[in-house]
Amino acid sequence: MVSYKHIQFEERNSVGVITLDRPDALNALSTDLMQDIITAMESAQKSKDVRVIVITGGGEKAFAAGADIKEMQPQTFSTMMANDIYGRINAAFATCTKPVIAAVNGYALGGGCELAMMCDFILASSKAKFGQPEIKLGTLHGIGGSQRLTKLVGKSKAMELCLTGRMIDAEEADRIGLAARVFNADTFMDDVMAVAEEIASYSQLALALVKDVVNQAEDMPLSQGLDYERKVFYGSFATHDQKEGMNAFLEKREPAFKDE
Repeated sequence: MVSYKHIQFEERNSVGVITLDRPDALNALSTDLMQDIITAMESAQKSKDVRVIVITGGGEKAFAAGADIKEMQPQTFSTMMANDIYGRINAAFATCTKPVIAAVNGYALGGGCELAMMCDFILASSKAKFGQPEIKLGTLHGIGGSQRLTKLVGKSKAMELCLTGRMIDAEEADRIGLAARVFNADTFMDDVMAVAEEIASYSQLALALVKDVVNQAEDMPLSQGLDYERKVFYGSFATHDQKEGMNAFLEKREPAFKDE
């Protein structure tokens, strides 16, 4: 059994739920908390029982209200490079083949917004707030704020948010494409779990293939991406789950996927 200092990790109906647990600091991303996330992500990736991962914030106010400024302020170039916790947490998400959902239930600012964007998509509570306020601290983003935000919402909107540091609400996040969906705060986690459990019911092999081709779309020219997608699609016809899924459709029954 893995022991965690600043998160809680539990499995619910094939969904691994990582809950950030530093309520006294609005779940600020300390090195220890980020290391806990890395360890939990690696554990969930290896688990045969976890099919989808959800990351959310403990408490009522915050998903993660940014980096731990008290810890970060005295750091130097050398200590940041030697530790490279930001590089290691990016790698943990990049190598995860299972769907990862950010359930943003409150403030997602700075590193918190960046953590949410590391996930495959964001589901937001109607009370969620997003922002990249690093400019107000005389610094900039370190876990993908400038890169992922630009890919999600476009250069103009990303530049405006990064240069002003202003917060946006869930409605604006949904409108500009940062959040995939917004749910009522009163039923938020129930709604998130319904989405996660639906995804978990599908073929894990097919989910990994879909995640791969969508991620490749960000980096490939369209012609190359279409070629890659087509070849992966053809390859899926060598799997049990493709045959089972299509047979079940024709026979008007629920499929029994084997993830192979």
